[in-house]
Parts: sequence; structure tokens; C-alpha cells
Amino acid sequence: MRIVPFVFIAAMLVTAGVAVARQQSTFQPVGTMSQLMIDIIYPTSDDIFYIERTPPANDRDWAAIERSALILAESGNLLMMPGRARDQGDWIKDSKMLVDAGTAAFKAAKAKDLAAVVALNEQLVAACTTCHMQYRQNYRRRQ
Repeated sequence: MRIVPFVFIAAMLVTAGVAVARQQSTFQPVGTMSQLMIDIIYPTSDDIFYIERTPPANDRDWAAIERSALILAESGNLLMMPGRARDQGDWIKDSKMLVDAGTAAFKAAKAKDLAAVVALNEQLVAACTTCHMQYRQNYRRRQ
């Protein structure tokens, strides 16, 4: 007996959809969007933004910058979680910009390259402001 290709493909898509649905159901968001921003993203991004104020002077300082950059990169992934992503277009694109900036900062910190971390400020600013302009109510609007 021969399976019709269309039926086979449809069955595969349904199976894949069920697998994705099961995977998504394992996520359990704990904090609110505001808590993620205020308690995780802002402090770790500030560590990158203001690194020149108190440059890392030893391995322990660099390890703290690495940790902040890693948390920042992974925060972009948290923003893309089902239930948190506001949409599948710009929100995902902007979140990936945060992942990219945090990943680059993590690599630069691992290399203990202060100039490279500082050079990432514009990329990080772009990731933050692009998203905030679209999704944060009253962002940069004077009242």
C-alpha cells in the first residue's frame, strides 16, 4: 500500500505541531515583563553600558562582566518565550538583537577585551531603543 505524499506530509506537520505544543507547555514564566526589565535586563545592560566607569581590573571583575553579558544574552531568549512574546514579528527581531548584543559582549568579556565591550554599546542601545519605541508606552515622549 502506498501513502499519498500529501497525506504523509500533513501527518508529519500535525505530529510536529503536537511536539511543539508539548514543548511550549513546559515553560513556566515567573516574573512579569516589568520585573524582567527592572531586575534582570537593566542591571546587566548597565554593567556593559558603564564598564568604563570602573573597568575590570582582575579575573574576578571580568567574570562578573561575563556573567552580566551572559544573563543579558539569555534575557533576549526569555523575551521570546511563549506567553511573553508580544508578536512573532518585530518583538522576535528585537529580542534577537538583544541576544546578539549580549552574546558579543559575552565573547568580548571572555577575551578580556575592554575596547570590544565598549564598542558594543551602540549595538546594545539599538536593541533596547528599537524595542522600547515600539512596545513601551510613552517611551521618550514628553508630557
